[in-house]
Amino acid sequence: MCNFAAQMSNTVMPLAHESPALRPAARKRAFAARPDRKRAILLAAEKLFAQRGYHAVTIRQIADEAGVPSALVGYYYGQKHELFHAIFEHWNSTIEERLAALRAVSRDPASAQTLKRIIEAFTGPVLRLRASPEGEYYALLVARELFHELAEADRVLRAYFDPLAHAFIDALQEALPHATRGQVAWCYQFSVGAMLHHLSDNRVERLSRGQSKLRDPAAAALLVDFIVAGIRGALPRPPQSRPRKTPPRRQS
Repeated sequence: MCNFAAQMSNTVMPLAHESPALRPAARKRAFAARPDRKRAILLAAEKLFAQRGYHAVTIRQIADEAGVPSALVGYYYGQKHELFHAIFEHWNSTIEERLAALRAVSRDPASAQTLKRIIEAFTGPVLRLRASPEGEYYALLVARELFHELAEADRVLRAYFDPLAHAFIDALQEALPHATRGQVAWCYQFSVGAMLHHLSDNRVERLSRGQSKLRDPAAAALLVDFIVAGIRGALPRPPQSRPRKTPPRRQS
């Protein structure tokens, strides 16, 4: 607490010519002129975790990136794993957007468009987030860190992404009633892998000899078609309904 108080007292130094009566007002103006430091810490952590990985980043580095004293990181967010969790709480609206898009999809298994619409609801909000300046590092963080065997990542997966996964697996099973839940769950995981690789990929431009560009919006439709075709190809074919036999006409 002593170290924290000392650092906090140094964040705004009174001017030498200030009278004691003016110092509180001067401090208030100085703090008001600063950007939102709590948000700055969150964005700095998001960026560094995405670029370097959770374990490679220190609280000091986050504070330096945010331009704040180290004590403020703990003051606003607690320990590093709590700050990591706070990033996903902040972006929970993206999960809600995907679930809302899913709820708008018809689950008719007879429609050829049902599966495609489910996958569009799954990928679309994430790809749009990746293309936006404010969501770029969050999307990279999801792609880089969530599927490592880390206690911090497991907590986030269980709290935020497992409910999302169950909702999409339920929808896929309604659209593909001839498949078991186990088969559909595998297909969901394969779909996650394809999307996360697309989010973090930096090789396609080189491998295509310049014909494909990084994060080309046109690739979104290709990704959807790839996942849909993969799911259809991996699952057993639905049973074909046998045509009715028409009785022979009586000869008059």
